[in-house]
Amino acid sequence: MERIIEICAGSYQDCIAAYKGKAKRVELNSALSVGGLTPSVASLVRVKKETDLSVICMVRPRAAGFCYEKEDVDIIFEDAKILLENGADGISFGFLRNDGSIHKEYTKEMVDLVHSYQKEVVFHRAFDVTPDAFEAIETLIELGVDRVLTSGQKPKAMEGIDLIKVLNNQYGEKIQILPGSGMNAENARIMMNYTGVYQVHSSCKNYKTDTTTTKNDVSYSYLESPHENDYDVVDVELVKKLVDSIK
Repeated sequence: MERIIEICAGSYQDCIAAYKGKAKRVELNSALSVGGLTPSVASLVRVKKETDLSVICMVRPRAAGFCYEKEDVDIIFEDAKILLENGADGISFGFLRNDGSIHKEYTKEMVDLVHSYQKEVVFHRAFDVTPDAFEAIETLIELGVDRVLTSGQKPKAMEGIDLIKVLNNQYGEKIQILPGSGMNAENARIMMNYTGVYQVHSSCKNYKTDTTTTKNDVSYSYLESPHENDYDVVDVELVKKLVDSIK
C-alpha cells in the first residue's frame, strides 16, 4: 500500500505549500485556530484548478463540539453539497449526540450524500471524544464511512498510538485509520511501522507575521507569545521532510 501524507490546510496558500512539498492529499479548512471550520468555495476551486491534490473539505459551522442544532445540521448539508459540486474529493465531518455517541441518522445521511457523488467519507476527530472507541468505530463501519481521523482518543496521536494500533489491527480492512495530531517527520515512520497504518495527517505548521494584528491597544491575536502577531501556515520544507521521512 502506498504511504500517504495528508496535510491539514487552512487556506489556498496552505494547499499550494502542501502541493509544492509533494503531499498527495489535503484536508481543506478555514479557522484552524479553533480546530478547523468549513472552507470557502473559492479556495477549493482554485486548488483543484491549479494542482492535482486530492482535497477533502471540512464541513463544520462553528467551534467547540459536535452536537449541533438542527439549523447547524441544515447548513452542514448545504455546505457539503456545494463543496462536492465544486470539486471536493471528499467531506470530513462529525455528528455526535449529547452523550458523545455517534449520531447515526445524520452520519448515514452524510454518507449517502457523499457517496452519491462517488467521493470519500471521512469522520474527523469528533471520534476522539466518543465514550467508547470500539463501539464508535463499529458504528462508522456499519454506516459506510471510508476513513476516520483519530489521535487515539489522546491529545496527540503518539500518546494514543496503542489504541490506533489495536483499531487498525481489528478494523483496518473495513475502514481506513488516519492518525493525526502532532504527526511530523520525526514520528510518522514510527507511527506507520508500529501500527500498520499507511497514512498520517499533519499540519506542518510554521508562522508568518502580520504587523497589523496588534495596534493602538487593540489586538486580534490568537496565538501566544512569541507568536502574538503571527498566523500559522503550512511550511513547504516541513512537508518535504515529512514526505521524505516515510519513503
